[in-house]
Amino acid sequence: MTQPAPSLLLLIPAYNEEHRIEPVLLEFADYFQNRYPGRFQLVVVLNGCRDNTIGVVRGVANKYPSVSALEFSEPIGKGGALIEGLKLAPLADLIGYVDADGATGPKAFHDLVQRWQEADCVIGSRWLPGAVLHQSQSGRRQFASRVFHTIVEGLFWMHIRDTQCGAKLMRRKAVEKIHSSLRIADMAFDINLLYSLKRAGFSILEVPTEWTDKIGSKVTLGKTSLTMLLSAIRLRLFYSPFYKMLRPLSPLEAWIYKKLRAPRPLRGPPDGKRESDHLGDGLQDG
Repeated sequence: MTQPAPSLLLLIPAYNEEHRIEPVLLEFADYFQNRYPGRFQLVVVLNGCRDNTIGVVRGVANKYPSVSALEFSEPIGKGGALIEGLKLAPLADLIGYVDADGATGPKAFHDLVQRWQEADCVIGSRWLPGAVLHQSQSGRRQFASRVFHTIVEGLFWMHIRDTQCGAKLMRRKAVEKIHSSLRIADMAFDINLLYSLKRAGFSILEVPTEWTDKIGSKVTLGKTSLTMLLSAIRLRLFYSPFYKMLRPLSPLEAWIYKKLRAPRPLRGPPDGKRESDHLGDGLQDG
């Protein structure tokens, strides 16, 4: 007897994406409506948008009931948006996410879904043989990416070639198990996610993906890169015996993140109860 296809929840974090997100949503909704036999839901998590992203999402939702929104009035960061979105894990068997710019297309994400039985988490990689890059990053971005990867590997020893590719898929049990340990609210969230999965004993499969570097990326080589580096080091310290000794430095940490205009990580010791009061209130729309 053929097993039914697992239900699928796709999260897309979005910050001021009214000019880019509509074709992405239409492409994903149409693709999975016509090519995926299981139940499919797409939830856009709006991260303090100041433009009409919510209006664009509602317009697409009128055409495709599988599309809905989770809206936060204040900025909570890409990681904060995904932490909130992953609370919806009980709604599906498989939970994944992609970036709002469409760098990962629906077919590339579907390739991950088709391999869900091989691991608890399947992630796309731009740095494995077989990856297809339709528009490569600039030399500076590639250099910065490889330097950051070297630092992350030195800190965490996960042996993952591309932690930052915005295409990941997880089984519900994995998400529910590690959700309380997710606390990095900026773009270093992926490191937090993958390291939590590794520590919890879940398997991760890295596969070559199809990817396009998009114009208008919100990742800069200045403040964004510095914030990600700071958060990676902070995460490493979470799991060290020095964590409690560093708590008095919390006001300094808050000042640094504020100066960088970056979302401060959620508070709380590793593997313990997390405080999320600074994330703000979320209202589900749809």
